[in-house]
Amino acid sequence: MALLDTILEAIPAPIGDSTAPLQAMVTQLDASEYLGRLAIGRVVNGVMRRGETVALLEEEFAEGQPPLKRRLSQLMSFEGVSRNEVDELVAGDLFVVAGFPEVEIGDTIASTEDPVALPRLVVDEPVLRMTFGVNTSPLAGKDGKYLTSRHLIDRLNKELLGNVSIKLFETGSPDVIEVAGRGELQLAVLIESMRREGYELQVSRPEVITKEVNGKKFEPQERGVCDVPDEHVGTITQELAPRKGRITDLRAGDAGRTIVTFECPSRGLIGFRSLLMTATRGTALLHQHHMGWMPWAGDMPDSRGGAMVSDRMGTTTGYALDKLQLSGGFFVHPGETVYEGMVVGECAREDEMVINAVRAKEKNNIRTHSHDDAVKLPAPKIHTLETAIEWIAGDELVEVTPKNIRIRKRHLGLEERRKSNKKTS
Repeated sequence: MALLDTILEAIPAPIGDSTAPLQAMVTQLDASEYLGRLAIGRVVNGVMRRGETVALLEEEFAEGQPPLKRRLSQLMSFEGVSRNEVDELVAGDLFVVAGFPEVEIGDTIASTEDPVALPRLVVDEPVLRMTFGVNTSPLAGKDGKYLTSRHLIDRLNKELLGNVSIKLFETGSPDVIEVAGRGELQLAVLIESMRREGYELQVSRPEVITKEVNGKKFEPQERGVCDVPDEHVGTITQELAPRKGRITDLRAGDAGRTIVTFECPSRGLIGFRSLLMTATRGTALLHQHHMGWMPWAGDMPDSRGGAMVSDRMGTTTGYALDKLQLSGGFFVHPGETVYEGMVVGECAREDEMVINAVRAKEKNNIRTHSHDDAVKLPAPKIHTLETAIEWIAGDELVEVTPKNIRIRKRHLGLEERRKSNKKTS
């Protein structure tokens, strides 16, 4: 109740003229299986009535051009957390209308007699892109219900109805589609939602969207505000330095906390949120937004080692992992099913390491104390969706199913990878 009372005291009541021609601003989108795209916003002036014909003033609308006209067949308002159908809404009321598949955030719904657009809201443009493709691993189809490219494209098109910051682009393959989004977290949330709905897919590492200005390469830049405990301020500054980040403000927050404001290239913040949560034990708060474009900042340091890649299909054994544990750390437990081209660990070297993780102990009659010691393996690093997307390189993919997250090479066969590397070089 204290929060609601503060809202009533601090936020002024809406100002509008219910006798003026209709002007309503669309500030949010939603989707319905039966009604399609829904426009949500506030009536600024005038009265919005069900059954009336209104004009939609889009971003491309210019004076002298006829606006798009639609009839308000359904009009809803908010009552608590529910939506109820109403006959009319006056200035200051929140609305939900259907029947405008072309509507975007920032559009104005106005009267047809005197269509005047309101100042447009600006939505941050996508800064990261990654590919979503059909799962082509040998274990495809064992967990999910939706496997084909048709299922994948239909689900992404459905996401477009209510998510204005997602953009889709075709690729050279009918089984792969490029998805551009506002940031790494937004794309990870979309993938996780699809995974829980029963979809199987494979996704690539996020890449920043660049553009050329006067012959020079520019990349998106983010402004971040981080609220952390005082003892972790040094952690933030140390992590931002190699990512080309720059601290712009440092001030005291609540008791024992500091607010750090920084600017950083968008690609430098890939994986930063998960690292921040781990380093601060979940006590940090981070908000970031797109602040424009900056000249290309150069190469980012890559601290990851090479991939340990399985050379065959089978079930991992403790005996095989024990013999290989000096070469690096593993992502799998003994007894897990792996396949050729699947990444099962990270080695200390930068080069790729092809290993046999399914080798069983030979059955012979030699019994010595050294041979029969119990296998002692350290706990493997189990990747979440966010850490897997951050860890992979350009020639790797993350296989996402309702029950498993696996890292694999884009080309599963060793000879295929060698040919691909030759073409690239």
